[in-house]
Amino acid sequence: MRLVALVLLLSVSLPAKRPITHADVWTMRRVSSPAVSPDGRWAVVSVTEPSYDKDQTTSDLWIVPVNSGAPRRLTQTRAPESGAVFSPDSTQIAFTTRREGDDAPQVYVLSLAGGDAARVTSVSTGASSPRWRPDGKAILFQSSVYPGAADEEANRREAAARKARKYNARVFTAFPFRQWDQWLDDTRVHPFVQELAPGAKARDLLAGTKLAAQPGFDGPRALSEPDLSAEWTPDGAGVVFTALIDRHRAAVAPTHTHVYLAPASGGEPRALTSGPDSYHNVGFSPDGRWLYVGHELDEEKQLYSLNRLARLEWTREGAKPEILTSRWDRSVGAVTFSPDGRTVYMTAEEHGVDRIFAMPAAGGVPQPVVSQAQGVYSAISAPRRAEKPVLVGLWGSMTHPDDLVVVNPEDRSHRLLTEFNREKIEEIDWAPPRHIWFTARNGKRIHSVMVLPPAFDESRKYPLIVFPHGGPHGMSKDNYFVRWNYHLLTSPGYVLLMTNYTGSTGFGEEFAAAIHSDVLRGPAAEIEEAADDAIRRFPFIDGSRQAAIGASYGGYLMNWFEGHTTRFKCLVNHAGLTDNASMWGSTDGAWYWERRNGGPVWEGAKPWRDQSPATYAANFRTPMLITHGERDYRVPVSQAFEIYKLLQRKEVPARLVIFPDENHWVLSGENARYHMKEVLDWLAKYLGA
Repeated sequence: MRLVALVLLLSVSLPAKRPITHADVWTMRRVSSPAVSPDGRWAVVSVTEPSYDKDQTTSDLWIVPVNSGAPRRLTQTRAPESGAVFSPDSTQIAFTTRREGDDAPQVYVLSLAGGDAARVTSVSTGASSPRWRPDGKAILFQSSVYPGAADEEANRREAAARKARKYNARVFTAFPFRQWDQWLDDTRVHPFVQELAPGAKARDLLAGTKLAAQPGFDGPRALSEPDLSAEWTPDGAGVVFTALIDRHRAAVAPTHTHVYLAPASGGEPRALTSGPDSYHNVGFSPDGRWLYVGHELDEEKQLYSLNRLARLEWTREGAKPEILTSRWDRSVGAVTFSPDGRTVYMTAEEHGVDRIFAMPAAGGVPQPVVSQAQGVYSAISAPRRAEKPVLVGLWGSMTHPDDLVVVNPEDRSHRLLTEFNREKIEEIDWAPPRHIWFTARNGKRIHSVMVLPPAFDESRKYPLIVFPHGGPHGMSKDNYFVRWNYHLLTSPGYVLLMTNYTGSTGFGEEFAAAIHSDVLRGPAAEIEEAADDAIRRFPFIDGSRQAAIGASYGGYLMNWFEGHTTRFKCLVNHAGLTDNASMWGSTDGAWYWERRNGGPVWEGAKPWRDQSPATYAANFRTPMLITHGERDYRVPVSQAFEIYKLLQRKEVPARLVIFPDENHWVLSGENARYHMKEVLDWLAKYLGA
């Protein structure tokens, strides 16, 4: 009786779990990639506390003890800080912010002993990505400057002249002219050095160089902003960085990224890599002997290739890169080194999670460091002067937004250093996903991630939502996702199925590259087969009530489903491609689309029409919600107009939602909340719950 009473008491005292809400999703604290002190004692992260009112959103730096102790807030200002990095002696941090009175973001330095942060740069074009010189007496940063501007005064003059113009026009003579959500201008990113001596002025290392004067010079752009990935050489006498010199040829050929060395005292940079392949993301071994770089094959050879790790002997003149992971069928993510330089640690996607791997510094086949059942590791870093190897990075999962974690490679342990969202995490009724596999008709083993609804009851029947990822080179995985939060999508009582179709990453190079011979038909068939398999295997799925959601390439698939199947009660298409030819004419890319579709659009190769959803408009039957950002230059908003117009012409129920201020993603709080309401309302209309 006493045991029964105790059980009843516990059941009454424990608060009931509840479904997640959009407010939960949006206001979870967000933790940046960490900066780790060289002595291994500290990590610094930027922690954002979001609000639907952007003026109420805060973002501050926190310092976290690596061995033991509680995190502590370092800054408390209205302006966010980013790009924090420790000084070589572990006593100071440099970061970028825009404080009151600054015309543009600047680099500030803060002593861990206390006091206010001191501004160390004053450049009108803004400063970002600080890096300490090895002696701690100067900081490297990057800034985008006007063409031909030799110094700060020239940049200010040019900015004033442009502001005084009576006309407003954009003029271009090369491609691309816009990217993601920005119109490109003629500024170019350069590396600068700021000595920390009183009165010192920042020096532009590329001012007046032949390299920077080339018409195709630019920093690589993962999204809109260019990034040189610049780093000091071990002796502090030079700066290595990555750049391309053929951006102006992007309409007719793939571009190539190479590694350059610029003398810190000034002078013409020289190329350290060459040829048709690309190299990026530089980093030196702890002993300074080796320069490690990422490597990708020339797209002329192979439209998709893994990111491999390479190195060249820094101390040998004319050394060529050697590929270290050529026998490993995974794409290398973050890279760091053991203190003795004998081991390289890296992250990589694999089968629905992101793992940490270790490999001898001279190359080989990386092996897992941690036995990992769930979640994703990212942004790992190893302190250079720690007594033993230790990895500090981020870890998160579908049920746990990213937190700071420390991993011990010797005993393979994993320990959270922060729990910024613990209280809210414990309130929510959510469960880790299920990883399931099946064999498709084409003989391939296909992986899916299944997410179950709150208060899940195996004896009930639930509608099925099919949700393929975008990319197509991406992977549905066990991560916390704000924009399309998986548990929020299941909260009305749906089962979510996310299939890693041919083209997905994390399953080998051949599997990912194979999509380019069959961009839509094959992946769509695998996704439908995965849904059929799940319905057969899991009695709790109601196969009579199915819907599909997709964004970007996933939206492209939704438009394809519109003309090829009637299995879904409704579709949701965000930023999806409708017509290959009109997409080519308006997107921010060119050559890739030609290569993928078998040649220039005017030659009329079969894929241009055969793999274009608009071709099959005669078969359109399924109600569709279409959402799109008006500032999306990757998949321009005209693609949304086209599918909506076709549906209207065919008298198929459709709803068009345009966000004038959003790009390829819906990023602002209130727009994100409204967007998810539109999605869930549409699903409820056709599926119920």
